[in-house]
Order: sequence, then C-alpha cells, then structure tokens
Amino acid sequence: MNQEEVRATLSICLLAAYADNEKHDHEREQIRQVAETLSRDAQVNLPGLYQDVLLKRVQLDDVVKQLGTAESRQLAYEMAVCVCEADGQTSDKEQAFLAQLKSAFGMPSNAATTTTAAATAIAGTAHEASVQAMADAPLNAPLDPVVIDMPALPAGESAPHPDAADALGQTGTTRKQSTLSTEDMDAKIHKAAMVNGAIELLPENLSTLAIIPLQMRLVYQIGQSYGYEADRGHIKDLLATLGVGLTSQYLEQAGRKLLGRVLGGGIFGGVGKQAVSSGMSFASTYALGHVANQYYAAGRTLNTQMLKDAYERIMQEGRTLQSQYAPQMQDMARNLNTAKIMDMVRGR
Repeated sequence: MNQEEVRATLSICLLAAYADNEKHDHEREQIRQVAETLSRDAQVNLPGLYQDVLLKRVQLDDVVKQLGTAESRQLAYEMAVCVCEADGQTSDKEQAFLAQLKSAFGMPSNAATTTTAAATAIAGTAHEASVQAMADAPLNAPLDPVVIDMPALPAGESAPHPDAADALGQTGTTRKQSTLSTEDMDAKIHKAAMVNGAIELLPENLSTLAIIPLQMRLVYQIGQSYGYEADRGHIKDLLATLGVGLTSQYLEQAGRKLLGRVLGGGIFGGVGKQAVSSGMSFASTYALGHVANQYYAAGRTLNTQMLKDAYERIMQEGRTLQSQYAPQMQDMARNLNTAKIMDMVRGR
C-alpha cells in the first residue's frame, strides 16, 4: 500500500471511531494496532489525521476515492468493522456508518457489520451457518479428532515446557492435581498450538475463525482436568484478560491475510509471508494453554496482572518455537481444508 492508501484507511478507521460521537479506549487501541500494521513503510502523521477528522476536514466520499483496488477497499472496511466492535458492541450510529461505507465501496448491502457477520464477510462465499457453527462450537468436544495428522516429536524429545509457567505457579497456594501428567499436559498444549499454527497458514479465510473456538476448547479441557466445568462466559473473560479476543485475533489473522494480498507475499513460506505474519496463532495458543494450566492448578486465585505478565513472557517463547516448528506446521496445513476444520470445530 502506498502512503495515500494507508492515510485513507486510517482516516476511515477514525471516522468509524467517531461515528457515534464517542471514542473508547478499546477503539483507540484498535486504531493504534491498525496504524502500526499498515504504516511500517509509510510515514503517517496519526495525530494530524485525528485533527483532520475532528475538525471535519476529512469527508468519507473523498477518502474512499483514494482506495482504488478491491483488496484495499475490503481491508479498509474490515478494519473499520474492527474499530466499531472494539468496545464490545456496535451502536446504531456505527452500523449506519458501516452501511454508508459499504455503499461508497460498492459492496453488497447485506454485507455484515456485527462480529459474527463481519466474519461472514471475511469468509467471502462461506455461508452464515458455517460461521455460526464456529461461534457455537461445543466446548466439551474432542480437541484433536482424526481429521489431522500430528507429526511425532523426534525420539527422546518431549513437548516444550516454559519456565515462566512454573514461576507463575509459585504463589504459596496449595496446587490442585490435574488428571494429566506434566508431560501429557505439555503435549496437549503443544498439539493445540501446532494445529492452530497450521490453520493460520491456510488461504481460506473461514478457517481463521476456527482458531478461537479451538483455543476456548483447550482452556475448557485444561480446567476440566482440574475439576472445573467452566462455562463459555468464564473462558471468554479469561481470554479477554490475557488480550486474546475475536477482534484482536481477527486483526492479526484475517486482517493479515488481506494485508498479504495488498502488500505481497504468498501463503506458504518466504520473506514475503514473514513480513506480514508473526506466528500469532501458535504463540498465543501455546501461551494461553500454559497460563490456563497454572491458573486452574492454583484454584483460579492468580490475579490479573500475574496472568498478563506470564502470558506475555510465554508468548515470547512461543514466537521462538513457532520458527522451530514452522516446517511441521506447513506440512500439516497442506493436508487441511475448510471442511476438515469445520469437522474439527464441531468435534467430529
């Protein structure tokens, strides 16, 4: 994307944020993420764009004209959806703005503006029923059905175990006992991270939406091994505490795929892909699993800051491991497709 297209996309995000005459911290953070992602190679004065929008020096129709390709327009629209949903809801005024934006871009009038519907738009030709199936995926279904072959670890090698996870558990509280051994728990978390890392590599955008349901299922099953039957709301709260959510995951994954088309780079490997991908799915699943393991082992008594700090430390290790296991995840991805992933999410 050139500088003009980056400025236009960020201007649309700001217009979306102020569509309801309010601006929440979550929206501000979402815009910051978009700006950091888009403006690597473009010098953009974000405070100046804020002033232009607030002083009404920017008009939507004029900005839209600066986005000449279908990919750049779709990316701008999806980023605007993310900003509107960053505070957990889309107001009537924000929905009206998104409808106006769709019309200006020449998009179908029935394109979605809610979180589930936005996922439908990302998926392109995917049916809304498939997206809803992702959202309603059962937590107690098997995490690793036979639709995917997991490469075996080399002889004598065990699944990685982060030291930061053990440090998190040293709180002086009496630790609960899991039905899984430490080795089996590490293997379970590692496999879930590998599966989600492979899913991230797929070209089908609908596949991306399976990542969070599978992460939620992992957390549920870890809690279950400690005697907790956590409901969906509790698990969502834990993910939100750690900064793992549908909007952020979408921005990192589905948004990354759109960026790949706009900025260049193929699906499998090469410098081009690495420029727009951080291996977020493997690392976030790896960190989430190990933090959840310690959280439930400590009887759910660990405070928010401890959880966040541990998650960030383990995420760093996960990013390193992602490079180590990238070839295996690429092999797994070649044997996956949307149909198999839908079966996995449904627990078949």
